[in-house]
Amino acid sequence: MPLTPAVFHILLALTDKERHGYGIMQEVTRRTNSQVHMGPGTLYGSIKRMMADGLLEESGTRPDPDLDDERRRYYRLTDFGQRVVRAEARRLEQLVSIAQMKHLLQGEA
Repeated sequence: MPLTPAVFHILLALTDKERHGYGIMQEVTRRTNSQVHMGPGTLYGSIKRMMADGLLEESGTRPDPDLDDERRRYYRLTDFGQRVVRAEARRLEQLVSIAQMKHLLQGEA
């Protein structure tokens, strides 16, 4: 901690459901109103490191083969990954609280 923005976005994308790589990229873009675009190099490099660190694991569950490409790999958070994303969200919440107390977020032009 602190996590890189890419790692935090990936963890957030996987908090509510398992996703494949392209689905993670789409979720990040959608959730950030197209402010953040994650390329394949960043995504898959981060996923590889996150799996090695025990934050993610590949899911054995697959959707209906008629609705999905069998080459896709699906990822999910581990229990450790869930704890890490919660801790990072709390850390960021504290920082925002400090910024609010200092009136940094009021009346921005």
